[in-house]
Amino acid sequence: MITVVGTGTGAPVDADALAGAELVVGGRRHLDAAVLPETAERIVLGPLAPALDAMREYVDKDRRVVVLASGDPGFFGIVRALAERFGSELLDVRPGVSSVAAAFARLGLTWDDAVVVSAHGRAARTAVHVCRAHPKVAVLTGPGAGPAELGAALTRTAPGRVLVVASALGSANERVERVTPAEAAGRDWGTAVSVVLCLDESRTLGPLRTLAGPASVAPPGWALDEGDFAHRDSMITKFEVRALALARLGPRPGELVWDVGSGSGSVAVECARLGAAVSAVEKAPDGVERIHANAAAHGVDVHVVHGTAPQALAGLDDPDAVFVGGGGRELPDIVGVCARRARRTVVVAMAALDRVPAARAALADAGFECEGVLLQSSRLAPLPGDVTRLAATNPVFLLWGVRTPIRSRGVAL
Repeated sequence: MITVVGTGTGAPVDADALAGAELVVGGRRHLDAAVLPETAERIVLGPLAPALDAMREYVDKDRRVVVLASGDPGFFGIVRALAERFGSELLDVRPGVSSVAAAFARLGLTWDDAVVVSAHGRAARTAVHVCRAHPKVAVLTGPGAGPAELGAALTRTAPGRVLVVASALGSANERVERVTPAEAAGRDWGTAVSVVLCLDESRTLGPLRTLAGPASVAPPGWALDEGDFAHRDSMITKFEVRALALARLGPRPGELVWDVGSGSGSVAVECARLGAAVSAVEKAPDGVERIHANAAAHGVDVHVVHGTAPQALAGLDDPDAVFVGGGGRELPDIVGVCARRARRTVVVAMAALDRVPAARAALADAGFECEGVLLQSSRLAPLPGDVTRLAATNPVFLLWGVRTPIRSRGVAL
């Protein structure tokens, strides 16, 4: 049996949990803070694989092993690795208070509507995109993905967020500091950071909930009616086109989507409602205002860039997916820039059929596999005499490209 004890947020390790332990595994600070049996062997955690190998010898001989971990070890913690190696039936998990729960408790906030993302041992970009898309986020940090890196990225795209940096939670050196993204970016935070909360303080107290998690991750519907958006002279991506575009874009939490030539921002808003971070690029000043208004009306965050593509794309973070809904004669250049920077998908909507070959060539030249379809639909419309006719909408060609995976020795990387 392996006893896994959560510690590190102020509560001492129960002496009964350590009684009779022949091997105690944990971080140096956890081992130093606990009163260990004199005869117990110790392993200071560094690389995980050697520690698991050493534990196997004890487990196979039915010798008692105790693992000390931070907070709740079943919450982005070591329980997963132990269960994969030894099986859940051999684990006796005794959770402590997680750093996320402790940090929200220090602020007097509930966190049933928070998004929790781990940047420990992972790239910071996913955490940044989640912070942009949601009003209440907890980030478990790591080297290269701490308060400074989060702050630097959010300063460009969500400067109104508040970062709460919780360090050394539960210890005599505990600190909980509120800073702006710019202030976070300018500091060296050291190694004691427990968790960073990213908050839109105007929305930290949401309604009473019965389900945990952000409501925007699973909206009740998509491909919303054009009447749900402010737009000019019907200049909006029709819902039939938007439905297929969303299916091909695949927006999801932790990813970034560009909406280039955004117009009313209908695609941008729909991607944000599905949990993605979104940058909308629009050259018309009144269009910029409409995007802001539509985002606010639907309760989502959209980073709006007033400028002309492709030049306005230079300062944006690389996207996972791109929707191009405008461009005129510059369309091939815009598609080419988007394709060179997109990580997986580019979708292009065109009313002018003669622009399809150049857009397709731009995607193919960047290594994308291309498909497309001409969308033609007719909607029910009333006629005098209480009868109905079919009213045709303007046909639109939808082209999409998916990045071809790089292959090495027959294996996709």
